[in-house]
Amino acid sequence: MRFFSDNAAAACPQVIDAILAANRLDTAYDGDALSQSLDGRLSELFETEVAALWVPSGTAANCLALAALCPPHGAVVCHADAHIQNDEGGAPEFYTHGAKLLLVEGPGAKLTPDTLTERLDRVAAGVHWVQPHAVSITNATEYGLVYTPAEVAEIGAITRARGLGLHMDGARFANAVAHLGCTPAEVTWKAGVDALSFGFIKNGGMSAEALVFFKPELAAATKYRRKRAGLLASKGRFLAAQILAMVEEDLWLANARAANAGAALLARAAGDRLVHPVEANEVFLRATPAEAASLRALGFDFYDWAPGEIRLVTSWDQTEEQIRPLAEAIAAL
Repeated sequence: MRFFSDNAAAACPQVIDAILAANRLDTAYDGDALSQSLDGRLSELFETEVAALWVPSGTAANCLALAALCPPHGAVVCHADAHIQNDEGGAPEFYTHGAKLLLVEGPGAKLTPDTLTERLDRVAAGVHWVQPHAVSITNATEYGLVYTPAEVAEIGAITRARGLGLHMDGARFANAVAHLGCTPAEVTWKAGVDALSFGFIKNGGMSAEALVFFKPELAAATKYRRKRAGLLASKGRFLAAQILAMVEEDLWLANARAANAGAALLARAAGDRLVHPVEANEVFLRATPAEAASLRALGFDFYDWAPGEIRLVTSWDQTEEQIRPLAEAIAAL
């Protein structure tokens, strides 16, 4: 009956088993065998050499990535509804030691080549104006929309032409890839992405996310920033174990497909109530306060997103039998 957030979902059994298997004497911090294997395992997944660091939250992954791509005197271009702008408590500015966020508007929380170019062109040259050093996009976006490899490549071409770094906030990266049916490589480094926040916690992980650098040299200074920020866990093997368990036999994709299927079931019931197309595991519906109250009276929980609009999020561990009652209740409104 819970559709408030996939952050509230259970950790999947394979992750718990991996944590238990790691519960033994080993080297501290990130010197253990599991942590040391992350680079190689994720390089296999992304079909290129990467440097991968575990971190305990998506905010940490995003902000360490931005600090690697943008100096304190620079700016990061992102959508006005991006998580780094609205939901991270000023952490991007804190971790970058003062970099500015330059905001772009547009439907579905997506940047387009036109809106990005227009915003970049408005920045005059000279020391009186903060100069862009990086662009951040979210896949899937805060409204559950997915960037295709071609769309990412268009943005990547702009960032490369202007000498900017490109970061992808992939808190729901698995859901995006599951929807697209592409390889992880096609929608990241092959399209120009320099750093990816690879989300696992929303998708069946417990307390670990991966920061993946497609320019491995960016990891060297980031390791110092991770330590300085208090994010270097003394028993890092427990974080590494979760990530390795999720990528084993593509568990991350299987979990995302399950969550996406649940959202599609709700979308079919919603009809013209949909505010945005459903491409991942988030569903935004038009509902009056009375209609929202009637759903809550039946025992469903969810987020009031905007006036007359609610957000429903499905999780990897919700079965069709658990989701169908909400679909029926929506159809009956």
